[in-house]
Amino acid sequence: MAKAPPPAQPKQFVTRDEIDRAIAKLGRRLAEINELDPRSTRYDDPRIENIEHNVRDSILEIFGPESPEYRRHQLFEIVLSSWDFGEVSDHERQRRLIDGLPRAIADLQALIKKLEEKRSDFTGDVSTRVRGAFADLDLHPRIADVSADLFRDGHYRNAVLDACVALVNFVKEKSRRHDLDGAALMRTVFSKNNPVLAFNELKDPTDLDEQEGLMHLFEGAVMALRNPRAHALAPDTAEGALEFIAFLSLLAKQLESARRQPAKTP
Repeated sequence: MAKAPPPAQPKQFVTRDEIDRAIAKLGRRLAEINELDPRSTRYDDPRIENIEHNVRDSILEIFGPESPEYRRHQLFEIVLSSWDFGEVSDHERQRRLIDGLPRAIADLQALIKKLEEKRSDFTGDVSTRVRGAFADLDLHPRIADVSADLFRDGHYRNAVLDACVALVNFVKEKSRRHDLDGAALMRTVFSKNNPVLAFNELKDPTDLDEQEGLMHLFEGAVMALRNPRAHALAPDTAEGALEFIAFLSLLAKQLESARRQPAKTP
């Protein structure tokens, strides 16, 4: 019994730019076919075979090997073939070129139209799509509790600011350094020389580099994200806020696993 082929897997495009590049690529293939004038191009012109290969390769690259589009066009041809028993005259082969050109053009135009329809799915409200992506994030509870409602309601600047404040408060609570704030808090609590909270064993240069690097990330969260929003009313976009809040959540998760270090005696 012949083995059934795997089910078709339609291509899932992630961005509008990806679709734009695919349309441009197929557009170039279409232009190559349109250059073939059946009045002056013979059926055995070497350009024809090259274009056929280019079209097949482009469809494979764009849609993938198991896509319905590639399965349908993996034998894409311009000069129509058939099961021939005996000799086929030059006249017949030329007729197949003349008949095949409109079909080849129509096939590519149909693929381009399909991509354009997919592209239209990306032209909706960006904020709506980003809010959907936000709902799928696995945010740290400290960050989600203060930012989720604000983000859903479109208050992006406030969502980022409150997430920053929640992160700072989390550092204060875990380090018990309520006497410090901002960058000074982060530099003291996460210093590689005598940290209050450590992200690793601090046993070798690699550990110390990681400790210092994370210290700078926490410091940057305060200086680049919290402070500007605490002192100005510049708005955030939905996409920017999504990325900032995901970053702050990542820091909160790192903080969750940090361990208090015994105080060094003078």
